[in-house]
Amino acid sequence: MSKIYYKSSEEIELIRESSLLVSKTLAEVAKIIKAGVTTKSLDDLAYTFISDHGAVPAFLNYNGFPNSLCISPNEQVVHGFPNEYVIQEGDLISVDCGVILNKFFGDSAYTFSIGEVSAEKQKLVDVTQQCLSLAIEKAVVGSRIGDVGFAVQDHAEKNGFGVVKELVGHGVGVKLHEKPEVPNYGKRGSGLML
Repeated sequence: MSKIYYKSSEEIELIRESSLLVSKTLAEVAKIIKAGVTTKSLDDLAYTFISDHGAVPAFLNYNGFPNSLCISPNEQVVHGFPNEYVIQEGDLISVDCGVILNKFFGDSAYTFSIGEVSAEKQKLVDVTQQCLSLAIEKAVVGSRIGDVGFAVQDHAEKNGFGVVKELVGHGVGVKLHEKPEVPNYGKRGSGLML
């Protein structure tokens, strides 16, 4: 089993800088994402923006992945390949972005609602945001990973949704995927103590 590597305050600051560039990249994507735009054009924008800021797209060539962003329309859960898909009114588009800046990784995703979305899609977005807020509330010193996952799963299921159990949240640092893993499900009081 891999170890959790504790970071110095300097390393945490470098991760913060990488993560800030991820946030800025997603903000640039937000400026142009709309119906009629291809997912490939979003990827091209991100590549240029990240490179212009002295960083490297973390996903590009990672395990053979050929793009800078993972872009997943609608029902596609995650890790979609940007291509000539033309974004449509009513789509939900998940954009996952990672960067390497000063040897440290940042990684985050955001889901964009394109124009008017169906009531069902809007409910999914709202409940997912609520789940994230509940997870953040639980991610405090003394809680356990299971408490975080339980909060997400419980709220999602109470609202008629399930959670993806095959994929997890994760730490970042000098690697893209570091421990701890943070699943979207769990049992209260179980797992690593935060």
